[in-house]
Parts: sequence; structure tokens; C-alpha cells
Amino acid sequence: MKALILYSSRDGQTREIAARIAQTLAPQQLCDVLDMAETQRVDWPQYDRVLIGASIRYGHFQPVLMQFVTTHQRELQQRVSGFFSVNLTARKADKSTPETNAYTRKFLAQSPWQPDCCAVFAGALRYPRYRWFDRIMIQFIMRMTGGETDTRKEVEYTDWQKVAAFARDFAQIPGKSLGNRA
Repeated sequence: MKALILYSSRDGQTREIAARIAQTLAPQQLCDVLDMAETQRVDWPQYDRVLIGASIRYGHFQPVLMQFVTTHQRELQQRVSGFFSVNLTARKADKSTPETNAYTRKFLAQSPWQPDCCAVFAGALRYPRYRWFDRIMIQFIMRMTGGETDTRKEVEYTDWQKVAAFARDFAQIPGKSLGNRA
């Protein structure tokens, strides 16, 4: 059996985290890493684990996240499943856990799917890559929250050791019964 890692990414950091998790799981666990927005159909019987990662922009996940978990709630609950969110707020230690990150807490409270494990990772600040509007808005938000405001800089806040530890923990969750899977 394989693990399915789905991601929703705006600027690529969530995709990079998903890929790193797949590398950490290999070779013990084969993984498919797919963009949730481009995934039309999932061949559920080939997967015994599913991990979903999604990024925050301006306080919101992309709508595809809630659409996917609502549509596939049954399939997700039948398998070992996990969720990770990626956002710049998590660069602060007091906002970097599922319990302390407001975006993750809100998603889990509203979601019909409840994952077996959850993590929050700090993302990356990529000013030179942003469109003008996003650069100005993100700079404004960073100024308000005490973050980097130099628009010439790129700063990666992701703690890769934390990502690897989460991947190892996800791999250690005992499998669920193969019962009546979709």
C-alpha cells in the first residue's frame, strides 16, 4: 500500500514540504504527491494513508481544501490521515502548534474530517516573487506583526527538522482495518 500526500500551495512552500515528507517516508513507504487543485479522481483502494497540507494567505485556506475533505470525508476517515498547515504566523513559537494556531484550530472545528495527526509549519516569505499587490499587503502584515519588511529578501522560516519528525510520527501511526473501503 502507498501513502497519498495532497497539498494546496500558493507559492510553492507547501509543495516543498509535501515533497520533503515523501522523501522522509521513503523507502519504507511509497508515496504519491499530488496538487489537490489538479486532482480530479483518487484511486482510493491503493492508499492506506493520506496526508493533506495546505497554506494560508490573508487568513484563509484555498476553498479546494474544504471542498476536498467534505467530498472525501468517508475515504479519509477510513485511512490513517494527517493534516498540516503552512503559514507565516507559525514563525512565532506561540503560534506554531495545532492548539495555538488560530487558522488550524478554525479549520479543524469546521471540518467534517478529523485527522489522526496534525502539525503547523512556518512557511517562507518570498517578496521578490510576489505580485505587486501581494508584496505590499504582506509587507504591511509583516510590519504589523513584527516580521521582515525588506521586499528584496526571501526568508524561509520552515523548520525542516520539525517536518521530518512529523513525517516519522505519521509513519508510526498504526494502520486502520481494511474493512469496507471505497
